[in-house]
Amino acid sequence: MENTVVVSDDAGQFRVATHALCWIHAERHLQKLMPASPKQAKAVELVRQAIWCFYRGLKLWKQSPAPGSERGFRRQFDKIFGLRTGYKDLDALLARLARRKNELLRVLERPEIPLHTNASENDLRACVIKRKVSGGTMSADGRVARDVMLGLLKTCRKLGLSFFAYLGDRLGLNTDQPRIPPLAVLVTQAAPSG
Repeated sequence: MENTVVVSDDAGQFRVATHALCWIHAERHLQKLMPASPKQAKAVELVRQAIWCFYRGLKLWKQSPAPGSERGFRRQFDKIFGLRTGYKDLDALLARLARRKNELLRVLERPEIPLHTNASENDLRACVIKRKVSGGTMSADGRVARDVMLGLLKTCRKLGLSFFAYLGDRLGLNTDQPRIPPLAVLVTQAAPSG
């Protein structure tokens, strides 16, 4: 796991290995502020615009990393998160995010990591919805079975493989068709080389 980077919403249980913060979750803290005046609301809006502009720049850089431009991103980060607007809550939030600079800018060291956790959250969404609708499982074995089936379904979908064809193959129902290789083999074949 020494080369693993965990991108998270800052939940403590995910601060393992090398850690990076999700930009979407970091910016959500700004949405939760409750400005008491038009001046404070304007300050929040200007900071949000600056952060999203910076984010778009990082996103573009990720597509084609230009060595040497990292220092410019670090300086720009310091300008944005070093702002003092006079709105106490906003200034405290900016200072808090500034202290997490290394985790927010981890992508400058590792351009292959995502800037946000949306993909992994989408992977979990089906599980969460199923749990909420059904009220959960009746046993630990039921939870394991549900999680395994949802995991197989998601993996098949990402590989462009019919889940039902895969399941039928594993249950020996597709005797007239060629065997489907193990998912581990398909995942390895689909992984980008590098």
